[in-house]
Amino acid sequence: MRKVIISLAPVQAGTSVDAVKLAEDVEKSVKLGAAMCHLHCRKPDGSLTPDISYMSECFDEILKRTDVVVQASTGGVSDMNIQDRCNPLDYPKVESASLNGGSTNLGEAVYVNSFDDIRYCADAVYKRGILPETEVFDIGMLHNMAVVKSEQPFADPMLFNLVFGHKGGMQPTPEMLAAFRSFVPSDALWGVTHFGRDNWTFLAAAIAMGATVVRVGFEDSYYLADGVDAEYNWQVVEKLVNLIRAMGLEPATPDEARQILNLRKR
Repeated sequence: MRKVIISLAPVQAGTSVDAVKLAEDVEKSVKLGAAMCHLHCRKPDGSLTPDISYMSECFDEILKRTDVVVQASTGGVSDMNIQDRCNPLDYPKVESASLNGGSTNLGEAVYVNSFDDIRYCADAVYKRGILPETEVFDIGMLHNMAVVKSEQPFADPMLFNLVFGHKGGMQPTPEMLAAFRSFVPSDALWGVTHFGRDNWTFLAAAIAMGATVVRVGFEDSYYLADGVDAEYNWQVVEKLVNLIRAMGLEPATPDEARQILNLRKR
């Protein structure tokens, strides 16, 4: 039976983070079917920082409770340079990390990821044996990654996260999903993020088209049902698990996710 990896991004940008409460939410999410946890490097007040100490504390609390796949972010709109943004890679239990595939508009902000930035991050994850999940916000970024892969060693399999819903980027329509998906290399794995999600149909379409990874969580949306916001991340995970099973599929466990993604547990 085909397994779908649920990636949980549990912290909304700019909101305060309590490591213990976060860990409890992630633990329940994993018990229900999440396999990966995606965290940015933040201070307790939720602001981005190059200091990995609180991110490390959060992951330590999470890993006391569960064996979830650890994914660190190297992104987020800030004034940090790429060296600062890659500091989370030094957390010793990181198994996967985001790698941004190019520059784009995120709302009113310009999210800058030059070729030099991409090369630096790609080299940093490769040298550490970390699987990059390449965040691509438009079709041209798939070409960017083909260029970088031709220039320097890159992890195999390639994993792309097709990001939809940001103002200035690809929008969550079946037509855009089909077009974006058609340019993903045939030997690569892919998944989706629906930022600002206000329905479940787009994720269902992505799963039906073969998405390996589906990301949900408060970083992207609190939406649970029409007029209903989730209070906890595990409620969103539970809803996605029900959707996956209604389609005759199963959510992957953390260890199954490692097998699918060819990850080395750290």
